[in-house]
Amino acid sequence: MTSLVGLGALAGGCGFTVVATVLWALAGRGRPVATTARLSTWGALACALVVVATMEWALITHDFSVRYVASNGGRAVPVYYTVISLWAALEGSLLLWLLVLTGYAVVLAHVVHPKARELHPWAMATVMSVAAFFFALALATGNAFDRVSPVPADGPGPNPLLQDHPLMGVHPPLLYLGYVGLTVPFGYAVAALITGQTGRGWLVVTRRWMLLAWSALTVGILLGAWWSYEVLGWGGYWAWDPVENASILPWFTATALLHSIMVQERRSILSAWNLSLAMATFLLVLVGTFLTRSGVVASVHAFTQSALGPVLLGYLAVVAVAAAALLIWRADRLGPSERIGAVYSRESVFLANNVLFVALAVTVLVGTVFPLLVEAVTGDRASVGPPFFNRLAVPLALGVVLLMAVGPLVPWASGDPRALARRVRVPAVLGFATVAGLGLAGLTGPLTLIAFGLAAFALGNIVLDLGAFGRLVLARRRRSGGLIVHAGMVVAVVAIAASSTYAASAERAVRVGEQVQVGSYTATLVGVDRARTPRYMSVTARLALRDAGQDLGVYTPALRFYPTMSQAIGSPSVHTGLTADAYLTVSSVTADGNAATVRLTVTPMMFWLWASGAIVVSGALLAGWPGRRRTTVRRPDAPAPTPEPDALAEPVAAAGSG
Repeated sequence: MTSLVGLGALAGGCGFTVVATVLWALAGRGRPVATTARLSTWGALACALVVVATMEWALITHDFSVRYVASNGGRAVPVYYTVISLWAALEGSLLLWLLVLTGYAVVLAHVVHPKARELHPWAMATVMSVAAFFFALALATGNAFDRVSPVPADGPGPNPLLQDHPLMGVHPPLLYLGYVGLTVPFGYAVAALITGQTGRGWLVVTRRWMLLAWSALTVGILLGAWWSYEVLGWGGYWAWDPVENASILPWFTATALLHSIMVQERRSILSAWNLSLAMATFLLVLVGTFLTRSGVVASVHAFTQSALGPVLLGYLAVVAVAAAALLIWRADRLGPSERIGAVYSRESVFLANNVLFVALAVTVLVGTVFPLLVEAVTGDRASVGPPFFNRLAVPLALGVVLLMAVGPLVPWASGDPRALARRVRVPAVLGFATVAGLGLAGLTGPLTLIAFGLAAFALGNIVLDLGAFGRLVLARRRRSGGLIVHAGMVVAVVAIAASSTYAASAERAVRVGEQVQVGSYTATLVGVDRARTPRYMSVTARLALRDAGQDLGVYTPALRFYPTMSQAIGSPSVHTGLTADAYLTVSSVTADGNAATVRLTVTPMMFWLWASGAIVVSGALLAGWPGRRRTTVRRPDAPAPTPEPDALAEPVAAAGSG
C-alpha cells in the first residue's frame, strides 16, 4: 500500500508539472489560464508532500517491503536519524529536492512583482518544466518506492557517517534550499530572453530570490565544512573534494551575479553578462547534481553508482544548448544603453570582482572535471589535489578581498583617485601595520600575512563606512547589510588563513597517565572504556585536557565499529575556544586498555570561521529585508521629486569627491 501511494503521488506530480508548464506558457501568450496554472502548481506541491510524507511513514514504521527503507532503515536507528535518512541516499534525496522545488514554485506563483508581470508566466513555465524533469527522474530512474521480496526483518540503517552528528538534519536541507532556489533567477532570465525584456525588470524580482538562495547555500556549505570537521576525524574542514567543489561552484557565480545586478540596476549595462551568469549558475547546479548523484566521483559526500548519471548529463546538455540559443536569439537586445565608467568607477571594480569570481569557478571546475575527462578518454585514473587548487584559487581569493574593500568607496561612472587614496589612507596604514606586526612577532607564510593585511584593510574600510552611516543602518538596509556581509566574509578569510597555516599536531602512543603535548595544550590519558549498543561497538579514550596549566575537562574521542563497515569510524572530541580549538582523536587501543594512540591538533581561529556564517546571514537578512513603502501627497503644480539613489549601490558622495 505504501509503495502504491508513493508511486501514485510521483505519477500525479509528473502530470501536474507538465500541465502547469503548458498552462503557464499559454498564460505568457496572453491566455486567461493563470488561475488554473496556479492550481496545477499547488497540485504538484501536494503530490510532493504526499511523496515525502509516505516515505517518512515507511521509514518510521520500518516498512522494509519498500526498497529504500530496506536499504537505509533500521530498527535500532534513533528516531531523529530515521527521519533524516530520507536524504541519506540517492532516491530519497530526490524526494526532498522535489518538495523544495515545488515549494519554491508555489511561493513564486503568488509573488508577482508589478514591474515583471509579463515575465512571471514564462518564469513559472521554466521552473515547472524543471520540476517536471525531476519528477520524471524520481519516478522512472530513481524510484524509491520499488518493493523488495522477500521482505527483510531489519535493515542496515543509513551510512554510519550520517548517524554521528545532528548537523546532517540541517546541512543537506539548507544546501537544497540554496541549490533549488537558484532555479528562480534562471527562470526569470529565460523569461527575459523569451519576451525580449532584458532590461532591469527581471532584476527587480531576481535580486531578492538570489539573496535568499545565496544565503541558504552559504550556510549550507559552512555547515558541511563543520560536519566534516566534527565527524570525519581528519582535523580539517575542506579538502577540495569533488562534491565539496560541486557545492561551491554555483556559489561563486551567484555571488558575482549579486554584485553585477547592482551595476545593471544603476547604469543599464552588463545585461548580457547578468543573463549569462544566471544561466551559468543554474547549469553549475546541474553539474553539481550530476557529480553527486551519478557515482562518477569517489567521495564520502557522494551517492553510489546509479542510472541517473546519463539522464542528468543529457538534461544538462539540453539546458546548456537551449540557454545558448536564447542568448544568440536575443543578441540584438543585449547591448548596453550606457557606457561603462572610467577605471576608477564602481562598475569597473564590480566587473573586475565578477571576473575574479568567474575565474575561481573556472579553476575549481577544471580541477574537478579534468580527472573525469582523462579517465573517460584514456581509461587512466588521474587526480588533482589540494596543491593545484591552493596555488590558483588563493591568489584569486585575495584579489576578491582587495576589491571587496575598495569597491564600496568608489563612486559610479567616474572617480578621483586622489580622493580614493585619502579615503583609504588610514585603513591602508592599518593593513601594512598588521603585516609588519605579525611578521615581527614571528608569524610566517607570505600569502597568509598578505591575507591578514588585506583583511585589516577591508575591515578598516567597513568600520569607517558603517560609522559614517551609524544612525542610518536600518534606513539604508541594503548598503549596511552588504557591508556586514563583507565583514563576515573577511572574518572567514582570516579564520581560513590562520587555521590552514598555523595548525599544529602531535600523535603518539601513550599509556594511562602519560600525555601528548602541542604548544601549551596537553592531553593526558585517564583511561579507556568499551561499550556495545544495538548499532555499534565503541572504544573510547578518556583524556584530561589542559591549556597552560588550566584544566579544560575530560574529552572522549572514540572508535566505533559498525557491522556494515569493514573499518572503524573515528569520532573526534573537540574543545572550542575563542582563539583555538584542541582536536582529539584516537586511532588504536591496546587489548588490555592501558594504552592508546592519541592525536592532538591545535587549530587557531576555528570558532571565528563558524561565527562568520552568522555574521554573513545577519547582513544578508538586513540587506534583503523589505522596507516600508512611503506614500507622499504632492501638489499638482509641484515639481517631481528627485529619485533617491540606491541604498546599497550608491557610495557616499563625499567619499568620491574628497
